[in-house]
Amino acid sequence: MSYETINVRFQGTVCFIQFNRPDDNNTINSRLIEECSEVLALCEQSVNIVVLSGLPEVFCLGVDFREMQSGMGSKEKNAGDPEPLYDLWMKLATGPYITISHVRGKANAGGIGFIAASDIVLAESSAQFSLSELLFGLLPACVMPFLTRRIGFQKAQYMTLLTQPVSAKEAYEWGLADACDERSEDLLRRHLLRLKYLSKTGIVRYKRFMNGLDASLTAKRALALETNKEVFGDEHNIERICRYVETGQFPWEK
Repeated sequence: MSYETINVRFQGTVCFIQFNRPDDNNTINSRLIEECSEVLALCEQSVNIVVLSGLPEVFCLGVDFREMQSGMGSKEKNAGDPEPLYDLWMKLATGPYITISHVRGKANAGGIGFIAASDIVLAESSAQFSLSELLFGLLPACVMPFLTRRIGFQKAQYMTLLTQPVSAKEAYEWGLADACDERSEDLLRRHLLRLKYLSKTGIVRYKRFMNGLDASLTAKRALALETNKEVFGDEHNIERICRYVETGQFPWEK
């Protein structure tokens, strides 16, 4: 199978999905969401483990502002529908497989959504994690239900308000990463060697049980989508996004 935005490889009961948009810093566009969703649908019946990864220097840097600007037309207030991306993260968090994010390089904004939605997060020691949305007047509205579930309300709030990168060591201490190592490929290999002993039936039952224990992602979905639409429909935020796409200047730069 051939995809435009991802590389996909099946190895036994493991599916490897690699974000592959090197010219766009692995940002999230509508095609990437569609392709990831298609692959996860293929994984439901026979795949036990789904491994997400990016490129060595960048895991994923969030939403593709260029695609967003082009969808705005002449600065329209509709910045796109956040529902497909939220539902993709829901599939990672609740689907009948174990999801692993293997993080190398930089992860920002929506990239943190993929990470927070994963069952296990493995990080290279040099990886960096950040939420930059507030710098543009935006909010990580769809990320927050997943992030607060993983690291708690206050750490998620601190990360959002400070907007600066968090090291892999800090991410591990906060619980955002479950393990980190200078040789993350070896770290991933060791985890896969252990996880291979779990049966598909056991994984399905476990995920179903855990989804029953915590239904917060479903409960917070409507608020997250509504807030996302509000901030991306704000004309001042649209101006900031368009200016950044056209000039490369950040909102605070004159």
